[in-house]
Amino acid sequence: MAKPPSSLKPLSPQEWETLMEDYQYGGTRRRRWTSANYTALPLLQLSLSSLLRKDFPLNLKLRLLVFLEEEYLLAFEESGLEIEQTLTLILDALRPLIQAPIDGVSITYSLKDQFMLSTTSIFITATSDAVPILPQLESLIELLLTVINRPNHGLDRQTRGVACECLRELERAFPCLLSEIAGHLWGLCQSERTHAAQSYVLLLAGVVHSIAMGKANVSILNTSLPLVPFNFPQFLLGENGWGKEISSSSYKELRRVMSFLLEWPQYLTPCGLIEFMSMIIPVAVALELQASLLTVQLSGLIYSFDPVLCHALLVLCSQFPDAFDGQEGEVANRLVLMSREVQHYLVFRLLALHWLLGFIGLLKDGEGRKKKAIIGMRLSFYPTVFDSLSLKSLKLDLLAYCSILVDASMSPGGHAVLGSDVIGSGVSVVKLLEDGLVSVSGFKWLPPWSTETAVAFRTFHKFLIGASSHSDTNRILMESTIFHTSERMLVDMVLEFQGLVPVMVSFFDRLFSCYKHRWLGERLLQTLDVHLLPKVKIDNRLGSYFPVFDRIAENITVPPIKLLELLTSFMFMLVEKHGPDTGLKCWSLGSRVLGICRTMLMHHHSSRLFLGLSRLLAFTCLYFPDLEVRDDSRIYLRMLICVPGNKLKHILNIGEQLPGISPSPQSSSFFSQSFSVSHESKKSRNISSYIHLERVASLLVKQSWSLSLSSVSTGGNEPSYLEGINDNEPPYEQREFDGNADVRTLPEMEITGQRQEPLRVMDSKISEIVGILRRHFSSIPDYRQKPELKIRISCSLRFQSEPFNRIWGFDLPANTLDEEDILPAIYATVLTFSSSAPYGAIPSCHIPFLLGEPPKSDYSLGQSDSFDIVSLENGTAEEYDFKAPVMVELEPREPIPGLVDVYIETNAENGQVIRGQLQSISVGIEDMFLQAITPEDVPPDAVPGYYLDLFSALWEACGTSSSTGRETFLLKGGKGTAAIRGTRSVKLVEVPATSLIQAVERHLAAFVVSVTGEPLVNIVKDGGIIRDIIWKDVASDSAIDVTISDPNSERGPLYLKYHDDEDERGSQVHFNKKEMGCFLILIFLPPRFHLLFQMEVCDVSTLVRIRTDHWPCLAYIDDYLEALFCV
Repeated sequence: MAKPPSSLKPLSPQEWETLMEDYQYGGTRRRRWTSANYTALPLLQLSLSSLLRKDFPLNLKLRLLVFLEEEYLLAFEESGLEIEQTLTLILDALRPLIQAPIDGVSITYSLKDQFMLSTTSIFITATSDAVPILPQLESLIELLLTVINRPNHGLDRQTRGVACECLRELERAFPCLLSEIAGHLWGLCQSERTHAAQSYVLLLAGVVHSIAMGKANVSILNTSLPLVPFNFPQFLLGENGWGKEISSSSYKELRRVMSFLLEWPQYLTPCGLIEFMSMIIPVAVALELQASLLTVQLSGLIYSFDPVLCHALLVLCSQFPDAFDGQEGEVANRLVLMSREVQHYLVFRLLALHWLLGFIGLLKDGEGRKKKAIIGMRLSFYPTVFDSLSLKSLKLDLLAYCSILVDASMSPGGHAVLGSDVIGSGVSVVKLLEDGLVSVSGFKWLPPWSTETAVAFRTFHKFLIGASSHSDTNRILMESTIFHTSERMLVDMVLEFQGLVPVMVSFFDRLFSCYKHRWLGERLLQTLDVHLLPKVKIDNRLGSYFPVFDRIAENITVPPIKLLELLTSFMFMLVEKHGPDTGLKCWSLGSRVLGICRTMLMHHHSSRLFLGLSRLLAFTCLYFPDLEVRDDSRIYLRMLICVPGNKLKHILNIGEQLPGISPSPQSSSFFSQSFSVSHESKKSRNISSYIHLERVASLLVKQSWSLSLSSVSTGGNEPSYLEGINDNEPPYEQREFDGNADVRTLPEMEITGQRQEPLRVMDSKISEIVGILRRHFSSIPDYRQKPELKIRISCSLRFQSEPFNRIWGFDLPANTLDEEDILPAIYATVLTFSSSAPYGAIPSCHIPFLLGEPPKSDYSLGQSDSFDIVSLENGTAEEYDFKAPVMVELEPREPIPGLVDVYIETNAENGQVIRGQLQSISVGIEDMFLQAITPEDVPPDAVPGYYLDLFSALWEACGTSSSTGRETFLLKGGKGTAAIRGTRSVKLVEVPATSLIQAVERHLAAFVVSVTGEPLVNIVKDGGIIRDIIWKDVASDSAIDVTISDPNSERGPLYLKYHDDEDERGSQVHFNKKEMGCFLILIFLPPRFHLLFQMEVCDVSTLVRIRTDHWPCLAYIDDYLEALFCV
């Protein structure tokens, strides 16, 4: 064994851990050790000497071996040492360790196993790109052969298995390395009877694979050469030993060994079987063995539900398809059954269906018998009720493939006859489609962006295209039954469910994107023109069909006469029903109609449009109530009459690609043709790197995720977990379309009756609580009718001058950079906002002028002076030197964090239009915190008492008491109701009381309604930050008993109750701490939820009890409290 060099100090276990961490970290931390000569050969000698130290813990020895394996090349090759020297040192350390007896402390089997693995890895790595180091490699193989040459020895069976794996890796790195001792390995396989036999068999299979693939002229049955000492095969060094083909004697010997190996699959583990087959199948192909020899031993895998074994079977089927002739149905049925096994992970069930699709594609069937068998399995392909959406999608793909087989089965010669629908067995392609879409029928009422809708239309597209290739004629496809059925289904769906119009348009766009299938899209548009336009109802909801009308208008194969008649009738309706409340809606719909007219002018001949379009435009410019629409229609009419068709299209095309100005679908394009600077999308790609919209106040929690539960209701976007909402169906004349309504309108008679209804209570206490809650909820506005509750996020917009000038081509004089008049500026900036979170419509922000920031190097003012906002004080004006204030207003439908995407559109000084997306604004849970709404009849001096009473009532209602569970509370306006479904949680915050009080005063002072406990009251009062609240010196005061009393709130850590009858009090661990008092905190979460904190403050920790009537917010409160008390 190598001795540690005298120049290096032996390291303690802690120092070894530090050394390994510093080596992995690199940089200066690593150079600290290398400068002290802890590197290369000295470090190797010190490491090897430490492996046999008895005072070293076992886990550190294992880590040290892994460290040597990982750092070998980098540490030793850079030092210029010879490989032979380092490998010799490692072998000299491995040999005594392998031969040492097991004491269970310093020498264990796990240490031996890891040492063999690490040594083998180092040898393979060191000799992979060079000629093998013969003496050292022979010594290593001889040592490993000595370990495995003890078959059936039970104590070290795991170590012998590891040694076999090491030999197999060496054989894989150097093929035919063990070919001359294959006979001895065969004998060891026959002798081994422990579970290590799998490793012996895999080792023998690896050697046989190398011999068969390399066509080495060696005798497998020859055992004349001893097992040890081991000698490197001479033919690997360049002597004659390789052949162009396997000799007859070697062929017979290989067949004998193969017959032995093929008896072992039933004894191997699934992973071992995969390794075994990866080596055996190439050997069987090279030896041209009959496939029946493999199928006899491996056909039992058909009846296995293990995914790994199924994969092995399919690999065998792909290599020897003829061997499984007649068993294709069994294989397919087994894969279908595997996809139905709910105990499997979803990924395995999906994988089974992918395998089935691939397996069907591998079938070679000249007569169609096998394909008909697949059609007969169609009933097992239908999705079930509880299948996930991904499973449904793959099963619908199988049904679409069955429809292709149905078409192919009716045609002579195997060519698809797409006009056919039913084969002799009575299978209908239309029925396959209709029955398949039942499993995803929710797409009809789900939002158009839902995944189920995407799956439904993906299936619809697969059935429609079917087996048609790009070489087929579309005329045959358009005469098929499935195509006519698709036309009828499209018309019916778009008439009944107007929300599917955007998805329908995307479906058409997908067809038009393919040159082959664009004819199908044109035919479908013609069908909509004939069957949809006469059936649509002419009212204000007709605007939802405008995207389809745009596609019809721009297609020259669809006559525009019917669409023009429909739009003319629609404009008549708008004029007749115009009133004082329809101004903005009338302008929007009229402008969109003119946009469709403009599309017609761009794509159709003016002579084809003249009569109908001139009548529509003349009526609009005479009678339409909106002035802008009348002016635009007058311009269109004048151009239609006076400008020839070709020039008219040219003018409209220029307007569509107008340089410098954002085009509108109306007349703005006719007055702006002289501009020469256009919007350049390439320059706007990285616009967020130099234009910044930043929050003024940063968030405590950088929220990177959001809990958003999908809706299962058909009436709106409100999540289904909001069970506290009572919806009473209003009469038909009072119903209005509202996609976001979570509080529904009540009839006036029901409102009156509910107000007079007596309290459903059991005692005076609950009656008082319900009265307080009714008073409170009557002050909360119904956001569906009165969007009064808004949260505002203060931001600032700025942009950097240097990158702005470099990208947009502005040159600043170097000698006058200190003058603000030569800095770049942007004009008429419009910021638009959008968010996937339920924040309602976010109004845009307009900034007339903004000056760019000067370069930092030439900025005369300090950075703290130039970039800060000077507050308004003593009547002086605010100075925003190079920042523009931006207020983002949100109307949350649900109090959850999220991201607000920001888009900017602005103008440079030379007329260039700058558009792009800026960095998103993070919205945190703390942005949702508002003070509870106070009723108008509560005087200012009574507000603290009202807040405490409200806190007590909400605390009780959100607790375990079910006395208020059935109560519904009218919202402001009297047309909406809400109910309370509370939940609660608890968190132990281990921070000193001083830090906690400071955090509460800094961030939650506005929401504190009461402070109890004399020590805490004295501290908070002395601070002077929290004022106008209820102070209670005694925590058990009767006025707040309803707040802090809880039969299950004994002080102690949170305890999980596993049985309903379990005594929680007896299961809690009591601990003594100095209690100081309580903070009672009431937070209102828009639009109508509440968050309550009861902070029981002790000297070294605080127990925060949480109750809320909106349980999803608990997902964010834990991180918020951690950040709150750690700032």
